[in-house]
Amino acid sequence: MSDIVKTENLVKRYSLDGTYIEALKGVSLNIKEGEMVALMGPSGSGKSTLLHIIGGIDLPTQGKVLIKNEDIFSLSEKKLAKFRNRNIGFVFQFHYLLPEFTALENVMIPVQIYNKGEAREKAEDILVRLGLRERLYHKPSQMSGGEQQRVAIARAVVNNPALLLADEPTGNLDSVNTQIVMELLKELNEKNNVTMVIATHDKEVAEFCDRIIFLKDGKLYT
Repeated sequence: MSDIVKTENLVKRYSLDGTYIEALKGVSLNIKEGEMVALMGPSGSGKSTLLHIIGGIDLPTQGKVLIKNEDIFSLSEKKLAKFRNRNIGFVFQFHYLLPEFTALENVMIPVQIYNKGEAREKAEDILVRLGLRERLYHKPSQMSGGEQQRVAIARAVVNNPALLLADEPTGNLDSVNTQIVMELLKELNEKNNVTMVIATHDKEVAEFCDRIIFLKDGKLYT
């Protein structure tokens, strides 16, 4: 299987009060198409920074990110946005659903923005697959935390991304909803061949994955 993600010597420095903090210190890794990878490490180890750079929503200080053999930071801002929206889905610890819209409307938005087919049909199909048939017309405030996170997952995968990046997707969920969400992600990984990188502190979440990558102090440990 070919690599879908390749990073080369990623370094990320932040300036704080006149001093530099290195969040990433030369991170090089390869992730194969269809892999489900857990990214683990203590708080402040660089997990979120690495995910954001792989996803093209943050810039490295130095180094390269290749996704599907495309050097994403060699693209113009407009082309990078287009590439990202066609190929990458994001799921965060806080679901960031639009509160004034229903579950169905929240999931339809990415399809409508990028004109990738029949929005209502696609959104309804993925929500039903995720066990939310009875919540299609409910707003976020009318749903549990686990249901809201499943809507966020539906929104992230409705355009069939090749790569899903999830930053502590079960961080605010109880054990029952954590199990539900991870079983859904595993199913999407296996049935749709969606490559996944999941940042987590939870060993039970990591057990769903094919491989675990450890970060500590911005460095990679395998």
